[in-house]
Amino acid sequence: MITIVSPIRGAFRLLFFDGRHVTAVGQVELAETTKGIRPKEYRVRLVGRRQFKNTPTKELVNLLRSTEVMLTAPSPAFEAFLADLQLKPRPLNACRLCLLEDRVTQVREKDGVRYGKETICLSCARRELRREVAHFGRMARGAVGHLDELLYRYRDVDRVLAAIQPETTRKRSTLYDRVEAHAVGETQALEELPLPRPFVEASGVERLMPVQQLSVEAGLLYGKDLLVVAATASGKTFIGEMAGIKNYLEGHGRMLFLVPLVALAVQKHQRFAERYGEFARASLQVGKARIRIPENRGQPPSDPRAALVVGTYEGVDHQLRLGRFPEKIGTVVIDEVQMLEDPERGHRLDGMIARLKHLFPQAQFLYLSATIGSPKVLAKKLGATLVRYENRPVPLDRHLVFVEKKEKIPTIKRLVEEEYRKRSSKGFHGQTIVFTNSRARCEVVADKLGKHAAAYHAGLTGQERREVEDRFLKGKLAAVVTTAALGAGVDFPASQVIFDALAMGISWLTVQEFQQMSGRAGRPDFHDEGRVVVLAEPGATYSRDSSATEEEVAVHLLKGEMGEVAPTYDLEQSSEEFAANAVVARGSATAITAIEERMVGTMEPVLPDLVAQRLILERSGRLELTPLARIMAENFIGVERLLRIRKLVKEKDDPIEILTELECEVE
Repeated sequence: MITIVSPIRGAFRLLFFDGRHVTAVGQVELAETTKGIRPKEYRVRLVGRRQFKNTPTKELVNLLRSTEVMLTAPSPAFEAFLADLQLKPRPLNACRLCLLEDRVTQVREKDGVRYGKETICLSCARRELRREVAHFGRMARGAVGHLDELLYRYRDVDRVLAAIQPETTRKRSTLYDRVEAHAVGETQALEELPLPRPFVEASGVERLMPVQQLSVEAGLLYGKDLLVVAATASGKTFIGEMAGIKNYLEGHGRMLFLVPLVALAVQKHQRFAERYGEFARASLQVGKARIRIPENRGQPPSDPRAALVVGTYEGVDHQLRLGRFPEKIGTVVIDEVQMLEDPERGHRLDGMIARLKHLFPQAQFLYLSATIGSPKVLAKKLGATLVRYENRPVPLDRHLVFVEKKEKIPTIKRLVEEEYRKRSSKGFHGQTIVFTNSRARCEVVADKLGKHAAAYHAGLTGQERREVEDRFLKGKLAAVVTTAALGAGVDFPASQVIFDALAMGISWLTVQEFQQMSGRAGRPDFHDEGRVVVLAEPGATYSRDSSATEEEVAVHLLKGEMGEVAPTYDLEQSSEEFAANAVVARGSATAITAIEERMVGTMEPVLPDLVAQRLILERSGRLELTPLARIMAENFIGVERLLRIRKLVKEKDDPIEILTELECEVE
């Protein structure tokens, strides 16, 4: 039998321990007498009982003499009392919280957990942690699991609590993981490569970056099709420049450089025009603006015969759907090819790539992405060689902070200000991109952050967006607040990315989208390191249709793996792409089938439906598109929407009413 003694508020708590269980609990007070320190009051209760029973102090003395005595904390008074009994206690490091619940848990240095100024057992630490986060309401299992992982890692309750108390957040407390940078190995000088002299002199590049070196070794300069997967700022754009301008200057054809957003196309066009304008004219193809306003008049005129055509996916694809095919293309670069996974636009990008391959089978196709699921599988589907470089040029810290909604903006403000006060070894301020889920929220957050922050979203005019880009690039803005929809877009060289929300509209981000946006943090030409901060509100959701909560999604995104790019297109999407393919195939059924076979996704067999609706006519083994089918192709709509429009035209005379009805259906 062991008697465990714990000092409590001037008295002593005793646990009588048989080696496995506590059998009884005692309380005793000591008093100074003429004979020394002696027991004054002694009470005992059996385990499982609530009431203590007054007991003669003589029984305590007899019990102490017959058991081993252990002290959980030094006590001169009790030790003097034991000395008079010729007893010497042994020290015991035990969890105080367990002792209060009539349990004995020894706490060793290797498995104890700091809690304030004491050390407790892991089980009690987990319970105390859950008690502290109870004000958030019920947290998702994944989020609670993450807190447990932090507890196992740090062995410090207060440090873990810093992840859910933003006013006391410390970087080391909220760190989820760290992606280390890797030293750049020896790469070739540009002059050593078989590149045209005008390009070498105009490029401003002396040596290749690692992913560029890998691409050269994979056959970039000899016409090989490549899927290049590497982190943001690793030099992927220059891979396209090397191949595209080499092919053009050597007479193999012009370059198409295609991106998902107009703002990104404008940036790329400006870069190419400034660098290579003397010997390779650059043109912008982003579609015709239907509204005449000053910002549209400021765009350079489109020249489809230019050496370097920079365009948006839809801008170039629209020309194909009109039957206007560019001449002699030698290189096609698809930037941000992960957009194949986009549920709204993926089928169009997929179809456009297949159509370009049909029109220019000898062209070199280069696909660029920072993040893509199962890249080996996608490379095979695209008929390309995979070049993958997983190392980042600068290290990236990823932080997860659980925070109530009302604390998000104050936390963002503090993080932005802290980052802006820093200067990198290259002399640049730390700057932040804040991602949120709506244009309205962009404006709210930017307004609260103050004059050194600006909203950036599709609701701004082109001129307003360019002004924000310019101020950010000049270091005059500490932060831009943008929507997730622009996550793969404009090239803001930020050192920090903050997620105010983990949704795009009312839909949760995918792992691929999250990683794409996270990769914007930290640029080697500007910063020494990057930081991603996820602010997750426990219990928050953005749609009644989803049971997932923000803290649960946060852990999933940080841990998640991207799946294979294998989309399946529905009737609406398939019919739209079939009509576009038929335009490019000039009515040849064999050619339409060949184009479909080049697509990554799976199409529905829509020809019978299109024939039944008399949108396509079968004549002498050829497929002829009716005027309505051509409208379907040219306006990026499928058969279901086309038939709905045709029905509304018969029912209503006012075009505004028709548009309103269609928009309501989309909503």
